[in-house]
Amino acid sequence: MAEIFRDGLGIPHIRATDVRDLAHAQGEVTARDRGWQIEADRLRAQGRLAELIGDAGIAWDVFARRARIDDTARRAFAALDAESQRFISDYAAGVRAGMSDLGGQAAEFRMLDARFDDTRPLAPWDDHDPLGVLHVAHVLFSTFPHVLWREHVARTIGDDWVDVFDGDEHADETLPTSGSNAWALHGSRTASGLPLLAGDPHRLFELPGVYQQVRLACEEFDVVGFAFPGVPGVPHFGHTGDSAWGITNAIAHSVDVFEERLRRTGDGYQAWGRNGWEPVDVLRSTIRVRGGADIEVEALESVRGSIVTDLHEHDGELRGWSIRHPARVHADLGAAALLPILRARTARQVIDAFGSWVDPVNRVLAADRSGTVLSATVGVVPDRPRSQRRRALQNGTPVAARTLPAAIPVADLAVDANERPARADIDLGWAYPSRHRARRIAQLLETRRPRSTAGFAEVWSDTQGGVRTGLLALLPAGDLPSPAAEARDALARWDGRMDAGSPAAGVFAAWRGALVRAVAQHPILSPLRDPHLFGAVFDPWMAVEGQIASALPRLLQHPSLAAEAANLVRAALERAASASAWGATHRMLPLHVLADVVGIAAPGTEFDTVLSGDGDTVRCTGSTPGVTDRSWRGSVARWAWDLEDRERSLWSVPFGASGDPASPHFADQHADWAEVRPTAVVTDWSALTIDRPTGAS
Repeated sequence: MAEIFRDGLGIPHIRATDVRDLAHAQGEVTARDRGWQIEADRLRAQGRLAELIGDAGIAWDVFARRARIDDTARRAFAALDAESQRFISDYAAGVRAGMSDLGGQAAEFRMLDARFDDTRPLAPWDDHDPLGVLHVAHVLFSTFPHVLWREHVARTIGDDWVDVFDGDEHADETLPTSGSNAWALHGSRTASGLPLLAGDPHRLFELPGVYQQVRLACEEFDVVGFAFPGVPGVPHFGHTGDSAWGITNAIAHSVDVFEERLRRTGDGYQAWGRNGWEPVDVLRSTIRVRGGADIEVEALESVRGSIVTDLHEHDGELRGWSIRHPARVHADLGAAALLPILRARTARQVIDAFGSWVDPVNRVLAADRSGTVLSATVGVVPDRPRSQRRRALQNGTPVAARTLPAAIPVADLAVDANERPARADIDLGWAYPSRHRARRIAQLLETRRPRSTAGFAEVWSDTQGGVRTGLLALLPAGDLPSPAAEARDALARWDGRMDAGSPAAGVFAAWRGALVRAVAQHPILSPLRDPHLFGAVFDPWMAVEGQIASALPRLLQHPSLAAEAANLVRAALERAASASAWGATHRMLPLHVLADVVGIAAPGTEFDTVLSGDGDTVRCTGSTPGVTDRSWRGSVARWAWDLEDRERSLWSVPFGASGDPASPHFADQHADWAEVRPTAVVTDWSALTIDRPTGAS
């Protein structure tokens, strides 16, 4: 048996007698609080989202079946040790109870029933379904879609342009443009003499939020942290009282991409390999589309991996691209780490628990009450030289996983912000975000010298941009027509901060957007708008404006555009002169599964919140310059762990603890999140309100 308590924000605090009851209770309360969200993600894993939302789910379902997400989750569950299997199956049993109790009555299900004029019953969760949800959270989080973008660039405008878009590792605008932040302060820097950890992951502003604050307590452990709704435990950010941890994405090349040559053979396919034509495994299935016609899907798998793209004719054969995903190759989603992380009492035990992590490759910062702080890179990555990470491999041979180096101690300060690491042994990627965020965080920590978590708000809220450096160097000197001169002079005086109330930041954003649109229309780059060959799910990575925005200074200085750059810059300045302050257009754009369902008003329109920051600032609020200033990506959680006193720890999410739009806790954290005012973690059971008993002993 377990009891559920709630704090003032409705965050569930679960107290159970043992791990099994705790897992059941976490699943049950998650289904009650986030029933719509976890069911949508479960159907994503199964490639059955279109059964729920109609045409809007087709593109994802096609990819999910080609990538064999559900089958990978089944295999990973079957390969787990018995205790981890029980932990996950107990969670799934709790979800079944919670969905029957309340989760299945979520408003979104009723909205869809009314929209399609039918009723779709919900099937009970299978024991492996939490691993499907875990896989969905990460399957597109690796860098392989960027490899496909580089294939598109090479095929449309030439291989030499690939490096123009990926850029110089020392520049302030290298791809990808946003990620996550984390930092650790050794006890020698803190008031208590014990370490502090903090950070914020950057992902899509999904509604309900991608992370769920939770407390999990039983006779073995008492942990506060952030869960993925639908997955047991708190794999990314947690504080046990004795130890704490947080992660950022290592931007590693963890998924090999192969260009496949294929031919039809009767009712099947063969793929060309190193020894000639080889068999291809084919799974055929039918996507049931609510309110529409069924769609047949072929999921092909070569000896190299799952072919996740569309096929196209080429030289009398078929071509497509496969991915060799470590989770599928090894039938392992890293779920064996879920329980050991909760049980960890030292930083070393945290890192050891992450030793069974798989995907994505992460950088981990861990600390404990002895004062130890450790930094490690964890996960599974193929042992490829850097030259083989740039583009898809041709007739390549799969390779073994690389052995990652041991954790290293942190004796002063550590910052991770997805930048290219200085250490060659953990430089596992191709293109990284710029070093700007990492440098800026380190600068703020050095100059402000915060000695407690209370000093971290100034770091999280910093709006100093980096990408402006390369662009402002292009400003023309001399006489200009009045509007352009005014815009230039405003930018010359600007302090570089992307504050919502800053008129100069608004001018900069408008100028940048106008330049992106102009460059995107240039004849040399126009072939990039040709239809890509990969499938609709990859459209966001093939969006030309977003890619151009991330390489804008280099593109304008490229020999193909340099002669026209001055005229483009001046014309863009004229268009930007009348821009309003940045916050007039830079507002939140939360994403909801129902947003693309015709005839339904998706929740979230009320969160048209004015935001400071930009895609490359520490206060990440990413948009798509040249398309929209609305922010669809940013800090989806903020966390700060105090190893001396857990109640001096801080946390926040963009919306709230509940996924129910009618709940008072649906978005009661939103205003404080927007103003970077995280709340203190509450651990005193007497300060909490009893909710209800749950689970089964």
